[in-house]
Amino acid sequence: MSIDANTPAPATARDQHLRGIIDATGSAIADDPGKALALFRTEGAGGDGVRSHIRVGRHTVLVDEPPALGGEDDAPNPVENALVALLSCQVVTYRFWAVQLGIPLDDIELEVEGDLDVRGFFGLDDGVRPGFGEVRVAVRLSGPAEPQRYHELKEAVDAHCPVLDLFRNTTPVTTELVTS
Repeated sequence: MSIDANTPAPATARDQHLRGIIDATGSAIADDPGKALALFRTEGAGGDGVRSHIRVGRHTVLVDEPPALGGEDDAPNPVENALVALLSCQVVTYRFWAVQLGIPLDDIELEVEGDLDVRGFFGLDDGVRPGFGEVRVAVRLSGPAEPQRYHELKEAVDAHCPVLDLFRNTTPVTTELVTS
């Protein structure tokens, strides 16, 4: 799907703002496709116990584990943060694609849950993967459009959500160990 100049004008200030971002990005990338590439970076260090202190741009994020996994439960754990990333990316993608497709969207509510068998993490069964075995996303959309339009929107979101893509597809990852 591509940006369509014939899309009806957005109704809300939020939608107008998103339309401006979509249009400006489309124009910038049309002039120079190299501008489509973005680098995202985080860095951090371990803290007390299994706690991590993460820096993301100008933000600081605390990650911890519940007591059953050696933490103090002072913050979401890494797999909960993965679900947070999926949920929040779905919200953003629904908002952008509603504007893109000219579908009025009043509200979005999501629930995301994942099944994780800790035998994989603890190395108790090498046949069990350490990550999620299954993740389920429940989306509730409200607005004045016909249900078919919201199904069209869901299809567009499923095809374009970056974090959903990370969950569904293998992404090459390299690790480098530096010792001191």
